[in-house]
Amino acid sequence: MHLNRGGRAADVQQDERELTDAVGGSGAMKTGTTSVGLTARNGVVLATDARATVNGGTFVENRNLRKITKVHPTAAMTLVGHIGPARAFARQLREEADSYEIRHGDPLSIESLATLAGNLVREHEIQNISPLIGGVDENGISVVAVDTAGGVIGEDFVATGSGMQLAYGVLEDRYEDDLSVDTAVRLAAKAVQSGVSRDTQSGDGVFIGTITADGVSIDGHDDFSDV
Repeated sequence: MHLNRGGRAADVQQDERELTDAVGGSGAMKTGTTSVGLTARNGVVLATDARATVNGGTFVENRNLRKITKVHPTAAMTLVGHIGPARAFARQLREEADSYEIRHGDPLSIESLATLAGNLVREHEIQNISPLIGGVDENGISVVAVDTAGGVIGEDFVATGSGMQLAYGVLEDRYEDDLSVDTAVRLAAKAVQSGVSRDTQSGDGVFIGTITADGVSIDGHDDFSDV
């Protein structure tokens, strides 16, 4: 499998189709997930596995769930936690960013996007999600983790989800400042693969989101050796 979506309207429509099909009307579907984000020289890389589970992670419901979605012309986020709240959160964040751009003629800054994400979590008391947001703008390159209390934490690299400890082991060992985007893609995939190897709620390939000043590209691979 190799997927590459372009265009904001196409991204929104694809996200809605995939998430609707995956949820199948059940808000209980979870993405235990290994999710990572890391900064590179000229961009950000996000990566997740492709598995979604139900019944406390004991049953694999979906093996091809794209858990990275575009929320801004040059930013994307991971979907970690319960699919229903994560889907609604991504939609609202994207709508707020689009509304700002329409009103002001320029995209929201990544710092403001991250602050908005934290405010939405806190104000609406959104539970059971722990997204990563990666973005690029004129002020720099950012990876931000949003916690369940609405806290916003910027890092050079970060991992979330049930496979995060395994992913952190790889990132802490191999991450370096000023990585090329291509090297960061391979490192992100290796970190997710580490989570998939031991975490039963993670599995079934990897999705990679590459974010640069030119936009967002999201690709899926069944086999880690293809990355």
